[in-house]
Amino acid sequence: MVQARAQQDIINGQLAPGSRLRLKELAEAYDVGVIPLREALSRLASSGFVSAADQKGFSVGRISAAEIADITAARLHIECKALADSIRQGDVEWESRVLAAHHRLDRLAIVEGPERLLKPEWENAHELFHQALISSCNSPTLLRLCSSLRDQTARYRFLSMHYADSTARDVPDEHRQLMNAALAKDIDKACELLAAHYQTTSDSVLKHALLG
Repeated sequence: MVQARAQQDIINGQLAPGSRLRLKELAEAYDVGVIPLREALSRLASSGFVSAADQKGFSVGRISAAEIADITAARLHIECKALADSIRQGDVEWESRVLAAHHRLDRLAIVEGPERLLKPEWENAHELFHQALISSCNSPTLLRLCSSLRDQTARYRFLSMHYADSTARDVPDEHRQLMNAALAKDIDKACELLAAHYQTTSDSVLKHALLG
């Protein structure tokens, strides 16, 4: 699917922030027509991956410190609420979903190759793990908001993992601790760990990708 491919290229930095998207060249690279490509880019514009300007076509959405801080703050507020409700209401089936999602995530490498590209398999498993954690919040609205904010932070995760010092952060351990706190029904600890998990990603992007 052309939309998924373009989004993945943006997430992995192969289409750089702010760069102009030349439709003819991109259509040839993806082996699709210009019209379906234009439609796909229009959909990506709604989630901030792409910017569309009248008479100027499309470009990859830029990354700014203010945007990262804003999205992170919103995500912390909304997802901590969803997590707390999910832990409070979670049953054995919820516990099984969390355990299974974490098991799959823990078996995957995060990046691959000398360019340290974020592996799509890990990104998918990572999304499913965080979805499992909040899956018993019993609020479709909260789940939609969390999903939207997760999509908007996808390329920030790549930048964080790409530039991160592997000795300074143990992402698998962060997930393990978060799972353990959730299954122990320790709402305060789980929310504290989730906030630290997201804030560390935000801080890493601000330090390495934006400030050099």
